[in-house]
Amino acid sequence: MSTLDKVVEILVEAKDLEADKITEASTWDDLGLDSLDTVELVMNMEDAFGISLEMTEDMKTVGDVVKAIDAAK
Repeated sequence: MSTLDKVVEILVEAKDLEADKITEASTWDDLGLDSLDTVELVMNMEDAFGISLEMTEDMKTVGDVVKAIDAAK
């Protein structure tokens, strides 16, 4: 399973989103997520991937998060 697939799976499970509407270009706003949702999702992703991930202003899209996870592995 690719990092993107796993991130999409986490988003779908945590926030009841539709997987086919999530792309690497999707922003948190596009997905209807606020800052509290983002913090929760980061913790879920850290657990799922066994990494430490710091959300920064640069992480605006799902693709940005995928790149950060891959870099942290």
